[in-house]
Amino acid sequence: MPQKTLLLRLAGPMQSWGTSSRFTRRTTDYAPSKSGVLGMLAAAKGVRRSEPLTELLGVRFGVRIDQPGTMLRDYQTSRSLSDPNASAALAERFYLADAVFLAAVEGGAALIDGLEAALRRPHYQPYLGRRSCPPMYPILSGTTDEPLEDALNDHEWLAAAHHRRRHGAEVGLQAVRDARPRERGDSVRDEPVSFDPRHRRYAWREVVRYTVSVRNPDAAAHDPFAFFGD
Repeated sequence: MPQKTLLLRLAGPMQSWGTSSRFTRRTTDYAPSKSGVLGMLAAAKGVRRSEPLTELLGVRFGVRIDQPGTMLRDYQTSRSLSDPNASAALAERFYLADAVFLAAVEGGAALIDGLEAALRRPHYQPYLGRRSCPPMYPILSGTTDEPLEDALNDHEWLAAAHHRRRHGAEVGLQAVRDARPRERGDSVRDEPVSFDPRHRRYAWREVVRYTVSVRNPDAAAHDPFAFFGD
C-alpha cells in the first residue's frame, strides 16, 4: 500500500501535552504526545471520544522540536457549585509557552489524504493539547511521499525569525519518533487505544531520540561580518 506523511506545524502562545497527569497536577511533556496529536486529528475528522480509533491505530508518529519554548506553571482554584461552603481546591497546570514543533504522521495514502482534507475543514476545533491552547497558525503544513524520518530531516525550520537569528548556519534540533521493528529505544505509554471517557486506554510504544541538522535561513543576521562578503 502506498504510504504518505502528513506534516503539522504546532505553534501557539501556549501548548500542553501531558502523558502522565493525575488529579490536580497536570504536567506537560517537552514535545507533543502521539496520543494528543492523534486525538486532535480524530476530532478534526469528527470522530467522537466514544468511537473506535481503528484507522489511526497503525500510523507512525514523530516530532521535531523547532523551538523549545519556556515551561510555565499556573495555579488555579475551583469550588463546587453544589456546595457553596466547600473549600476551594488548588490545582497546578503546566504549559509550554512560545514553542514550535514539526509533527509528522505516516500512514496509508488514503488515510493521510483524508486527514489533510479534515484539517482544511475540521469538524471540531483543533487545539494544542488543551482547549485553552489554540494554534497560532493553520496546523496543516502539507503532505509528502517521503518516509517520516526523511520528512523530519528535510522540512524547513519552522522556528520564529527572532529565534533563528540567534543561531548559526546549521542548527541541531532534537527529534523523537516511533522506533522501527528491532530498533532499540525508550518505552513511553503514549499509544492511544481508546479515548472513551469511561475507559481511556493507552499502550506502550518504543521511541528513539536523536538530533536533526537543518539549515538556518536567517544565519546571515547572526554573523556580524556577513555584510563584508567573502
